[in-house]
Amino acid sequence: MKKFWGDNFFDAKSKKFTTKENGEDGNPLVRCFVQFIMRPVIQMIRNIMDGKIDAVMKMLDSLNITLKTEEKDLRLKPLMKCICQKWINAAEALLEMIIMKLPSPRKAQSYRAAYLYEGPIDDECGTAIKNCDSDGALMIFISKMVPTNESGRFFAFGRVFSGTVCTGQKVRIMGPNYLPGKKTDLNIKNIQRTVIMMAGKVEAVPDVPCGNTVGLVGVDAYLVKQGTISDCDTAHCIRVMKFSVSPVVRVAVEVINASDLPKLVEGLRKLSKSDPLVVCTTEASGEHIIAGCGELHVEICLKDLEEDFAKVPLKKGNPVVQYKETVIEESNI
Repeated sequence: MKKFWGDNFFDAKSKKFTTKENGEDGNPLVRCFVQFIMRPVIQMIRNIMDGKIDAVMKMLDSLNITLKTEEKDLRLKPLMKCICQKWINAAEALLEMIIMKLPSPRKAQSYRAAYLYEGPIDDECGTAIKNCDSDGALMIFISKMVPTNESGRFFAFGRVFSGTVCTGQKVRIMGPNYLPGKKTDLNIKNIQRTVIMMAGKVEAVPDVPCGNTVGLVGVDAYLVKQGTISDCDTAHCIRVMKFSVSPVVRVAVEVINASDLPKLVEGLRKLSKSDPLVVCTTEASGEHIIAGCGELHVEICLKDLEEDFAKVPLKKGNPVVQYKETVIEESNI
């Protein structure tokens, strides 16, 4: 496995691993990663998409993957999906990496607290985050809004960094623009319910201690995308997430039936709330624009908007990227 990474090559003729790009006979070699990992994956997908079923079945035999009778009748993308789930299951790989590589909340927070917390690290909240103290001041970072079955309502999903959050607790809801000592972007409300979110299931619980993720009911009206929740009057915010991509791919959307316009506007509001990266705007001409980070991201957003949030048929424009250039400083010439 160590040979798969970096400048390692396998010379099939001499049956040896080497760091030289050419074999003993002078022919160029391909890197081990390409030869043993990338090529089989690409070959399998190409065979499926080109309809070469005999070649696919031959590869499945050598990989010890067996398909059920009804799965053998699948073709193209459904077949590819089925085979990839059995062969290189993303969920298993991700879970294994999380278990093996990610440090526990207590261990991670001891060295990450100084970066995560915007206030002085030795104050009450900073110390509680650093020690992952379930009896300390409550500090929760809300990272995402997840739509509920009730129309227009959201679970505020996030992680408890310190303290214990419980149903009915009075908390300070601090948005990204909150500054300690000011009233801007601050709401003091009670948490209606605390829930644990497990994939598609939601389980109501009386309280959730630090180190866990939590879903909160009743705070969605006061936060747009991200924010910090605390029960301490002197608490500063937890640093908001920065994304390395920006929403540059824009698509115009409009309703097919004019009477559905209010549903589209409400749907765009929900979409904007549920996705931390998407930006929904209305131009002066009245055109509704969705901006995402790439064509795939925009495609997923449009699908969610049409099927889950607005629930009305939509007319979509083509993806457009605006190129904007400017002079940052005067050149030396």
